[in-house]
Amino acid sequence: MKVVMTQAVCPEGLAMLEGKADIYVADNGDPNNYLDEMKDADALIVRIAKCDGHAIENSPNLKVIGRTGVGYDSVDVKTATAHGIPVVITPGANNRSVAEHAVAMMFALSKNLLEGQMEMCKGNWKIRDAKKAFELEGKTVGIVGLGAIGREVAKICEGCGMKVAAYDPFMSKEQIEGYGAEYYENYEELLKASDVVTIHVPLTEQTKDMIKKEQLQMMKKTALLINCSRGGIVNEADLVEALKEGVIAGAGTDVYCNEPPATDDPLLNCPNLVASPHSAAQTREAVIKMAQMCINGCMAIVEGKKWPYVADKAVYDHPKWKDAEWAEV
Repeated sequence: MKVVMTQAVCPEGLAMLEGKADIYVADNGDPNNYLDEMKDADALIVRIAKCDGHAIENSPNLKVIGRTGVGYDSVDVKTATAHGIPVVITPGANNRSVAEHAVAMMFALSKNLLEGQMEMCKGNWKIRDAKKAFELEGKTVGIVGLGAIGREVAKICEGCGMKVAAYDPFMSKEQIEGYGAEYYENYEELLKASDVVTIHVPLTEQTKDMIKKEQLQMMKKTALLINCSRGGIVNEADLVEALKEGVIAGAGTDVYCNEPPATDDPLLNCPNLVASPHSAAQTREAVIKMAQMCINGCMAIVEGKKWPYVADKAVYDHPKWKDAEWAEV
């Protein structure tokens, strides 16, 4: 078995392949740049990279694509599915890490930590009198997307004494209320009512630019916006304008339309922004869980068994999977 990796997974993941696979680590985010290596690859593991249809169609031996994460917008799933190639994902592996990161951004912004540190280091001790910090207890957190990560955020925020409200088009009122959250049928109404808005939805045609100028203007002037989901869900140009003009009080983002963003990106120069390099899921614990789960799935598929955690289960309607059995998880 040959496994190509866009970037190396953690040592704990590599150890699972020791003696079982030949590994090629490209250290390159585009498989089209090493198609010679892809010609005999059984598996491609995609980390910080994109895998388009051209790369898939020019990898004749490819049996599986693995994503060390739950998002798969960086992979042409449609083309992979048409060729009977499952795209393995790792749901649940990074839930807590991403949730904690989102809440950490809430705390950093609500306590004005970044400005406080920067001003103090300049000798401005009077920044302590700015009175910009506020408590999260009693505030309403509006969660857009009450999936596994959104529910973990709700749990943490509830523990902080926050009121939890949520919008999720795939969940009923009873389901959302069953998780202890106030139900909102319309996400724009949720934006209006929330002191903190945190986004936990995938990037799709429906969610692209879901929050732009019109929606930002609906939010409270004192509100915070957190995005640890995907770049493109929040319109970045409109967010820059909203932050500079005081339409909202602050924002935290772990994701960008273009990654990595340019150092002169206007968004990064907003003083009321907390930014991180798409690292919410990159805790020691989550990195190990994602790698191990991804490799387990890839190995099962290469062995001809169906793995349940894939981007599109319609892939198993392909003739090559007709008589395949399900792998034990």
